[in-house]
Amino acid sequence: MRESTFIKKNLPRWKKYQEEPTADPDEMAERFTSLLDDLAYAKTFYSFSKVTSYINGLAAGIYHHIYGNRKDRDGRFLNFFRFELPLLFRRYHRLFLFTFLYFFSFCVLAAFSAAHDETFVRGVMGDEYISMTERNISRGDPFNVYKQDNPLWMFIWIAKNNIQVALLCFVSGITLIGNLYVLMKNGVMLGAFQYYFFSKGLGLKSVLVIWIHGTLEISAIVISGAAGLVMVSGLLFPGTRKRLDAMKASARDGVKIVISLVPIFIVAAFLEGFVTRYTEMPMWTSISILLVSLLFIIGYFIVYPIWLHRKGYSLDHERKVIKTVK
Repeated sequence: MRESTFIKKNLPRWKKYQEEPTADPDEMAERFTSLLDDLAYAKTFYSFSKVTSYINGLAAGIYHHIYGNRKDRDGRFLNFFRFELPLLFRRYHRLFLFTFLYFFSFCVLAAFSAAHDETFVRGVMGDEYISMTERNISRGDPFNVYKQDNPLWMFIWIAKNNIQVALLCFVSGITLIGNLYVLMKNGVMLGAFQYYFFSKGLGLKSVLVIWIHGTLEISAIVISGAAGLVMVSGLLFPGTRKRLDAMKASARDGVKIVISLVPIFIVAAFLEGFVTRYTEMPMWTSISILLVSLLFIIGYFIVYPIWLHRKGYSLDHERKVIKTVK
């Protein structure tokens, strides 16, 4: 049978399975058996075709409904972070990459502008902050700003502020331009801020001090920006789904991503409030904290999702975790 004939003959039934799920165990078992027959035929005659992957996804989804729901509810929270959230990251890795490159490009642009215009940093960071920092540098304590307030108060205020920035970055994603503006603004500030210390001969010291908390904080802000793009992606690129349905699904994905960042912002705020103030800590301590933070970001948001995907895990159209039927 030609592939086009095979698809034409069975597509209405496949669409029904996809769009009209059933809770009846007998019908579910019948559908699963039928799809396995289709899958066996497709693998035999069209093994490299997209229709084979499509049928496999339908079968895997029913398999999940039959066997996956046996797990008790106590493990759902853990499974969200073990499977669902990483697989969401995997689904939107290209958007994360775009967001990072967009943010980083404005960091570089700001550093370049600061190198060619002495007034640029003051324009971005403000005269008061720069004057205070220069006084601290002249006193031999360039990062005294992290020691001035009560650590508990700093922790609470910084956590609140960073979560607000992340939520603003996410919510403004609905307008697209607002989301990109928030990312641009933060990228410019970071680039100007970092260049300023390098221009004062404090580049390495600033990395060892500021990025103790900055690694998690900046990464989370970039990811929240990506979550905003995720939210609007369903509206812009609905695929085969209705635009409203695609928008609802992508908005739920974005909400899950941005809410998952709250613990990261809390840890970053704790580091900034209680740890960064020890600016004279041994270099190996600073490097250790930096490496642990960086490895966590790369491992959980990039490497682990790819590993899960290669192991056959994915999300169906209802965002439920499925494993490819072999």
